[in-house]
Amino acid sequence: MTAQDGALRKRSVLIAGHKTSVSLEGAFWEELRAIAAERDMPLGRLIEEIDMTRGGNLSSAIRLFVLDRLREKRLKP
Repeated sequence: MTAQDGALRKRSVLIAGHKTSVSLEGAFWEELRAIAAERDMPLGRLIEEIDMTRGGNLSSAIRLFVLDRLREKRLKP
């Protein structure tokens, strides 16, 4: 991990037809893109899915989603 991976990066995303900004560290953006690619879906669609199930802040919900996915991968035999 580099210093850049920990730097916050703000991106504009379209969710349900509305533009919003999401700030995440570079490492989270990278993992989120990888998950979207694994699912063969656009990044924006994955973020929309996360948004539909979140209870709080979107950036936090994305971080928790990525963390859960990484934990799942680690626990698979």
